[in-house]
Amino acid sequence: MNKKNLNDYWKTVVDTIQDGVMIVDPEGKIISVNRGFEEITGFTRQEVLGKSCTILNCNSCEVAREKEGCHWCVMFKRGSLKKQKCLLIHKSGRPVHVVKNASVLKDDNGTVVGAVETMTDISDLVDKENQIETFRRELGSEDRFYGMIGVSARMQTVFEMISNAAQSDAPVIILGESGTGKELVAKAIHDAGLRHSQPYVKVNCAALNESLLESELFGHVKGAFTGAHRGREGRFEACSGGDIFLDEIGDLPLSTQIKLLRVLEEKVVERVGDQRPIQVDVRIITATNRNLPDLIAKGVYREDFYYRINVIPIHVPPLRERIEDIPLLARSFFNKIQLKSVKELQGISHQAMEALMRYSWPGNIRELKSAFEFAFVSCREGMINTEHLPLSILEVFETRAEPIAKPADLDEFKKDRLIQALKNSGGNQSEAARLLGLSRTSIWNQIKKFRIKRQDYATKKSAWHVNC
Repeated sequence: MNKKNLNDYWKTVVDTIQDGVMIVDPEGKIISVNRGFEEITGFTRQEVLGKSCTILNCNSCEVAREKEGCHWCVMFKRGSLKKQKCLLIHKSGRPVHVVKNASVLKDDNGTVVGAVETMTDISDLVDKENQIETFRRELGSEDRFYGMIGVSARMQTVFEMISNAAQSDAPVIILGESGTGKELVAKAIHDAGLRHSQPYVKVNCAALNESLLESELFGHVKGAFTGAHRGREGRFEACSGGDIFLDEIGDLPLSTQIKLLRVLEEKVVERVGDQRPIQVDVRIITATNRNLPDLIAKGVYREDFYYRINVIPIHVPPLRERIEDIPLLARSFFNKIQLKSVKELQGISHQAMEALMRYSWPGNIRELKSAFEFAFVSCREGMINTEHLPLSILEVFETRAEPIAKPADLDEFKKDRLIQALKNSGGNQSEAARLLGLSRTSIWNQIKKFRIKRQDYATKKSAWHVNC
């Protein structure tokens, strides 16, 4: 292969590379670029050849002016540049985030004759990082409580109950329809509680048959049943000192209820196949979507067990009873799915949001999340519209023309809610924070943001009290 053919092949190789490649002379004039450079910058070869590389408006370029005779660019002094993030300006004027690597070129005598620079477009990666940062800020927003979202009065009551239950060791039962977020409530009780640094164990009581469930909960000894080749500790032993969450407690067999009743009363468990009591220190949190009093009336649930687990009941409202939370939940699901999706959707149209708020959501929050997963698949435009929603939601939206009762503006709703809380607390910001489940700093920030004045919430009594 002669030198001419080698040069031709090398040009093909360079043009095949997706990264941009640019060669400049010692004065910074561009003498060669590849096809990747053209795609990243928007400039053609003809437009940049012979021009200064400053045409790219790179925000990381450093000019060396310390002494006479220096090369014009600091990179020539350093000899190389590695993995430097910078911002170029595309020919169209839009910013392009790139990572640059560069090195000087020398002849056989060691004289610098130019430099070569490669650039990798990382704009998509930067966009994802920005989305993640936005999501992080949202996770820490005042509308969230241990991962749960809600500004409605019903959810504020739930948050207050969680805070109170977390400071107790008494059994908690979480009641609510399927898909309302009972598992999140249980985890919040643990995270906010005195045992947050200890184990947290979850067991789905409906997922196992009676014999397997007892082995799972209490453990077993070797030979206790066919296949028990060795002893095993149960979930109660594994989370001693912490909290155990028994989901679907309404599906618990009567025999297991009796054994759990002993755990609640005596704080001991016995492994299957053994009669030796094992002391455990566990706080029990349960959850169910079933009507336990009805099960008691039918004789399939023990009344004494029910009263032992029903010490601190927390009722989680269905989504249809907290429609003012739907925009917040919708935004959260949209952001989460957007982070994993290759589609660049701009948001949710007003009409689509109206459809979401008209729907009754029999599957609650779980169904809302599924609706957004469906919408991301079906949407081929820049915005989620009504036609991208599941058919069940669309049918309800098209048949119900009457307006729905909802806050016209979320900020206005928050302002009204805060003013009411301040009225109820007699102007005491700490008490208002407790009523809303927010921090005192959040209350102060909202008062400042919404420009709430004392006369907006002060009653004659509270005004007299302040003047005194």
